[in-house]
Amino acid sequence: MVGYNVQTAVDATHHLIVTHEVTNVGHDRHQLHHMAQQAKEAIGAETLAVAANRGYFKGEEILACKQSKITTYLPKPQTSGSTKKGLFSKRNFIYHADDNEYTCPSGERPIWRFETVEKGLKLHNYWSSHCPNCSIKSQCTTSAYRRVTRWEHEAVVETAEARLNREPERMRTRRETVEHPFGTLKAWMSSTHFQTKTLKHVSTEMRLHVLAYNFKRVLAILGVTPLLNAIQA
Repeated sequence: MVGYNVQTAVDATHHLIVTHEVTNVGHDRHQLHHMAQQAKEAIGAETLAVAANRGYFKGEEILACKQSKITTYLPKPQTSGSTKKGLFSKRNFIYHADDNEYTCPSGERPIWRFETVEKGLKLHNYWSSHCPNCSIKSQCTTSAYRRVTRWEHEAVVETAEARLNREPERMRTRRETVEHPFGTLKAWMSSTHFQTKTLKHVSTEMRLHVLAYNFKRVLAILGVTPLLNAIQA
């Protein structure tokens, strides 16, 4: 059975659905900039601030948003293989932009060695010559050297993480915003959800739900008379 993924951008002030899209892709990693840009164009804004869940986190998407004057707020997934093994993660290494070096947990300086290209991304590689003699090496790596890789635009990702750390309330606002339309739509659609099949028909069905939802929201916000006046204007 084909599963459908509904992407929505919701206005935090009035809980109106600004834009939406139905896909048959099972994840959201390539949708952040696409949906944010659609929302930005829909409301005719020069700049936009968006909050999303960690499923949308992808460095290239955050970079694309920055280039489109879209400020992002979303948490980074904790998927470090080192952490799962009980070893230091990359978060334990502090980057020094002026020197283009890291400081590792032992206080040594992993320095730049070379750059590589993986999956189209330019990555810089760092490690310290002190690794083989490090007293806490067993907490860091099982290899001869602990190598740290850094994407050429990683500063953009780090800035986004720091921004969310300064404004953690953004995620609470996101939850409060998206739960209203999704809860309402799910109640309307009942347990069977979509009644149609194929992406084309499901997309049409979703558009009708969104239209009905937004109409009822505007009616609740403005009232009957102002809404009729606005329609007739």
